[in-house]
Amino acid sequence: MVDELSDVQPRDIALLQARVANPTASSRELRDILNEEYDIDLSHNHVNTLLRQMESDDLFRRTVVPRRTLFQHYIFRIGLHYPNFADHWEDCHETLVNDPHVLMFFNADSKYRWQLIAQFRSNDQMDEWITEFFEEHGEVIDDFETVSIHNLHKFKTDAAIFDDMLVETEEGREYLETRDAHVADDDPTGEHAVSQSGE
Repeated sequence: MVDELSDVQPRDIALLQARVANPTASSRELRDILNEEYDIDLSHNHVNTLLRQMESDDLFRRTVVPRRTLFQHYIFRIGLHYPNFADHWEDCHETLVNDPHVLMFFNADSKYRWQLIAQFRSNDQMDEWITEFFEEHGEVIDDFETVSIHNLHKFKTDAAIFDDMLVETEEGREYLETRDAHVADDDPTGEHAVSQSGE
């Protein structure tokens, strides 16, 4: 697994950016995008190989994201009962990691509370889930907060975020300059600038 930016070639970041911006593009189309926008010359077979390697290295995952209106989303914050933590945390952790309702599971504050973004079809289903969770893991729970997410305005990764990675290396900056020059050549008025947003 790749953990450090230094382990990722700027060329591969540019490819990942092209993939995110063009999620349905074929390897031949990605090859053409890399050539036209970044002056990166690869065969479509090499593009395929690089994408497979990056997926194997966990740099990205091919996931299906259902329409957000199919489910209601919630934030759960779980305060842990530390006298029982050592004996019970692993079972509780495993339950949350493997539960299909849990979309994201993380720590995000100085109290080391476990926080989740979860999705359910209804409030009743969510209430039933919480009841069952307490019955199974109540001995390790000290506090449980629930926040309903009423309007989810954005849930995606924009391709432009990879500019922040490319700018960190000389080779990456050269790719950005090449891409921006191509965009300027194609659209000298700036009216149709590429947003790299993936849409």
